[in-house]
Amino acid sequence: MTAKPASATQNVESARHERKKSARKKATPSGKSAPTDSSVPEHINVVGHLNQERARIFPGLGAVDYHIDQHQITTTPGGQNAAFSQILLRVPGVVLDSYGEVHVRGEHGGLTYRVNGVLLPEGLNGFGQELDTRIIQSVDLLTGTLPAQFGFRTAGVVDVTTKTGDSLKHNQVSLYGGSYNTFVPSVQLGGQHGKLDYFTTLSFTRNNIGIENPSDTFRAVHDVTEQEKAFSYLSYHIDDVSRVTLLTSASYADFEIPNSFKTFDVNSPDYTTIYDVAGVNPHDPSMNWAKMNDSQTEQNYYAVLSYQRTTDKLNFQASPYFRYGRIDYTPDRDRDLIYQGVSEHEVNDFTTGGMQFDLSYEVAHHHTLRAGLLGQYTSERLDTNTLAFPVDAQGNQSSNVPVRLIDNTGNWSVEAGAYIQDEYKITHNLTFNYGIRYDRFASSFGNEGQLSPRANMVWKPTRTTTLHIGYSRYFAPPSPQYVYPSTLAKLVGTTNAAANLINDATKVEKSNYVDGGILQRITPEFQITLDAYAKWAHDLTDLGQFGRAVILAPFSYKRGRVYGAEFGSSWRHGPWSLFGNFSYVKTSARDINSAQYQFDTAELAYIKSHAIQLDHQGEFTATAGASWTTKHDMAYVDFVYGYGLRSGFANLEKEPEYDVFNIGYQHTFTKVPFGHDIKVRADVVNLFDKRYQLRNGSGVGIYQAQYGQRRGTFFSVVSEF
Repeated sequence: MTAKPASATQNVESARHERKKSARKKATPSGKSAPTDSSVPEHINVVGHLNQERARIFPGLGAVDYHIDQHQITTTPGGQNAAFSQILLRVPGVVLDSYGEVHVRGEHGGLTYRVNGVLLPEGLNGFGQELDTRIIQSVDLLTGTLPAQFGFRTAGVVDVTTKTGDSLKHNQVSLYGGSYNTFVPSVQLGGQHGKLDYFTTLSFTRNNIGIENPSDTFRAVHDVTEQEKAFSYLSYHIDDVSRVTLLTSASYADFEIPNSFKTFDVNSPDYTTIYDVAGVNPHDPSMNWAKMNDSQTEQNYYAVLSYQRTTDKLNFQASPYFRYGRIDYTPDRDRDLIYQGVSEHEVNDFTTGGMQFDLSYEVAHHHTLRAGLLGQYTSERLDTNTLAFPVDAQGNQSSNVPVRLIDNTGNWSVEAGAYIQDEYKITHNLTFNYGIRYDRFASSFGNEGQLSPRANMVWKPTRTTTLHIGYSRYFAPPSPQYVYPSTLAKLVGTTNAAANLINDATKVEKSNYVDGGILQRITPEFQITLDAYAKWAHDLTDLGQFGRAVILAPFSYKRGRVYGAEFGSSWRHGPWSLFGNFSYVKTSARDINSAQYQFDTAELAYIKSHAIQLDHQGEFTATAGASWTTKHDMAYVDFVYGYGLRSGFANLEKEPEYDVFNIGYQHTFTKVPFGHDIKVRADVVNLFDKRYQLRNGSGVGIYQAQYGQRRGTFFSVVSEF
């Protein structure tokens, strides 16, 4: 991981016209055989030229930009088979949570995902990974005071540049497997035919650790997952200055919900109160807790069509997009009723369609104007079919015959934003980027808007030092997952009744954010970064799991504050590469002012009069790694430290701290009887088999206990053809 200078375009202007001229020169890129068609090298340079110009439309001016390249991905445990969250975890300020979540700078969620400069609509908050690491050529995490072109989800921007037919040296087939019955075959195909550039990847995953183990055992009970993923990139170059690109992605995943240990022994800390179910004997061996068979299916599909055109001064990109997501939770009727008193089949659908337009225009030698529009419509539907028992006034079960409660509700939202900003190069080494953005959020449960100024100053007093400071006003709408009072009313008098009937709608989070920092290159191989930030928010948005179905829903606090600092360092020399990161974050919030029905009244009363720390706060985090890479060999060791997330009543307690070490080795065979290179790799995750708990099932918005993955050994073979 390396940090870019805060202004990605600080030294771009002087080289811009040279790039435009050289973009049309004929040259064969390194690592590829020279083609016979003399038009192909020119076409490849046109690709590079268009990619550079697209980057000019979306620079991270003044934001903190952490860059992750193929080398960093390769030296992460699992490499291209690693979960995308594990790639991000090696960046300063990123904290690991359960369900594969990561939190950036004390925020719960709030990440914007962009692929090749185009926004991905927000999906459902389940536990499937948003992106597949195999598609990534490089990724940048932008945080801090984002410029005006970034809106809505502003905790950070995960900016992915995908592989293309041009960047893929050869087609690849891979087999990855090992501990926990892991089996992952995959294939990557890419190339160029005339003006068409294409890349596609297909993968299948099966293992016995789909979700974190809720018990302190080496293997979870009932935790198999099967996942299929597909991604394709098609780009057609109309001429030297324009192209059309189509991105499509599909994923389908089945998860078994792991079972927690339960016993009927009243003297055991795991003693379980059971419910009386008509016609079912809870002590029958077939009703044992280990045989609970709850499951969840997640589907996600998206398509993005982009048209890009570039001229000497004007660059623009227009992109319509569409996304559909679905989570289907299927219960185990009898066992759920015995152990929970509730059995609920839940289906949650999201459909989003929208349009994004962005442009940059060099109005004068020292001024580059950027402007854009974005609008999208989202439809959400929640269908539940619930079995629950009637209860008396004291909340005790009054009948052993469950009642069926069917509820079908939906929400909609419209998000629209427009911005304009100016990149003003005051001097050769001083840049001021300022702009303004207007956002509007209308939904079935609220309507708000805000005008948001943004400003960043970037100063390079020397060739090796970059300083930045900035301010941003943010407007972050919640996902449209409002539960209506009529739904809560249906559940009154049952074992599935809400804690109370207070149900204010979640509002848009509005915040002020300041950030400042320095990037210092000590030597050409060694650099360090130091950054500090603070945020003050009204209607601070958080997410919680409320029920056994793994769907995270929003709620908010009336006031909130987040502040912290980050340190990052990287060194590369010859075959050696080192990195080390450390971060500190502190959060506080007061008065839950939406979706209050999900919380106990005593907890609500305490939080109303006391500032508490947020459940996802990992106060201190650290990551470090070392790798050695040659033409044929790669070896690495890396380390992750977590201070522990918050837990207990009103988040007054904390989970234990932990540290995890990983090692790996890869060898490349270049002299093979068929095809091209063959890479053989081994990884040991959690080398010392550290037992650590991410969650104990307590805390504001926390439902399930979860432990980190125990030691695992994994192997992979990649053949290029």
